[in-house]
Amino acid sequence: ALKEWRKRSNTKAELLTSTRRVVMTVQLQELLVFCLTVTQGGCMFPSNHWGEWNDSQLQPTIQRLMKGYNRYLRPNFNEGPVEIGMSLDIASIDAISEINMDYTATIFLRQRWRDSRLVFPGNESVSVDGRLVSLLWIPDTFIPDSKRSFLHDVTVENRLIRIFSNGTVLYALRITATIACNMDLTKYPMDKQVCTLQLESWGYNIQDVVFYWTRGNDSVKGLDTLRLAQYSVESYYTSVSEAVYETGRYPKLVLHFSLRRNVLFFILETYVPSTLLVVLSWVSFWISQSSVPARTCIGVTTVLTMTTLMMGARTSLPNANCFIKAIDVYLGICFTFIFGALLEYACAHFYTMQHHTLEDLHRELLRELCDSNGNGSIPIVSSSQPNQSVEAGSTADEPVNSDIKDHAASKEKVPSQGCGLSSVKDASRRAASVFIVENPHNIDRHARALFPTAFLCVNILYWLYYLFL
Repeated sequence: ALKEWRKRSNTKAELLTSTRRVVMTVQLQELLVFCLTVTQGGCMFPSNHWGEWNDSQLQPTIQRLMKGYNRYLRPNFNEGPVEIGMSLDIASIDAISEINMDYTATIFLRQRWRDSRLVFPGNESVSVDGRLVSLLWIPDTFIPDSKRSFLHDVTVENRLIRIFSNGTVLYALRITATIACNMDLTKYPMDKQVCTLQLESWGYNIQDVVFYWTRGNDSVKGLDTLRLAQYSVESYYTSVSEAVYETGRYPKLVLHFSLRRNVLFFILETYVPSTLLVVLSWVSFWISQSSVPARTCIGVTTVLTMTTLMMGARTSLPNANCFIKAIDVYLGICFTFIFGALLEYACAHFYTMQHHTLEDLHRELLRELCDSNGNGSIPIVSSSQPNQSVEAGSTADEPVNSDIKDHAASKEKVPSQGCGLSSVKDASRRAASVFIVENPHNIDRHARALFPTAFLCVNILYWLYYLFL
């Protein structure tokens, strides 16, 4: 008895739920009829364009149209595909993210199709409250590359339904979507990105619906007047294609638009400061080599500043990617020149100290030889010119580095001329003599012309490649 009582209770609840659904459907239909017959307010029907039809005849006609209307069946069912025309108004492109590789846009999407079940006499149109969209069949259009999207609902859901007398239905809505865009950042910030906005049918294949742009490229409005922070819209065009999936072939419309990045901001923020740092590193070439703190301070400061600038330039970009961007190349070039200027002073200072050491050694050797021989002429036998003699008074004006090394080599060669070890030592000394600079001040003189010329040539090649190739 308890089971039977529970079964009867469940049956009564189901009957009550069904009754409520029927009542709600009837109320929605009555609301639609009321909306179509009212001549004032948001939903109105023009009153003076109906010819022989008057208000008393209008309500039965609308009731006849809605009677038996099945919103779950598409128009032209079993008679061919429904042709759906699309048009877009791009209200704004709010954000373009290189890190996430997407853009956020607010668009007005308008769709048109003809439903023969909604034909009524006359030649005018009627606007229906957007909340009654649940009573009509609408296309299942979606954006396949959308990550996030929502329909605006302030103060009501931003929908528009307009029915024309020949059965044409205009369905418009305002949405904001974050859409993926594959970006090539190899030429960043001189890059140009091509993004797309795709519209597809979710469940109806090409045998059920056909998409087309209502006016070709003119179906898209608003891109010409957009003002973006870092980009400018260079061009755009529309195309019609098909999306092929495992479940079938579906209609697809694509809007292609090209975005050119404005490079002026990056020139002022990154390129000019890095170039000035390179020029600042060249100031050390005009400072005396004896001013070790000054030249070292300039070199280290410019290297550290350039490192900070390189780190700051990458904060707005993906941390891990396979792109070697144009800005990375330029910053690497600047860092190389700045570090090269620091190494130049290290080499110049090293050879200056070596030169001073050799001069002191030569003076001491001459002093010892003068004290031992007691005359002014000192024969110094070198390995390359054994009969050459050097006057003591003339050694101060002539290069003596090679004579000192040859004289030291001749002193070591005398006891072991037939030994292979001496030949190895001679070869190493000859190789080392190649890197000996007679006048270390010439390093700075050559660097003053070499560094600016090389930097100018590299800049010309850099800008030609990334701007025109």
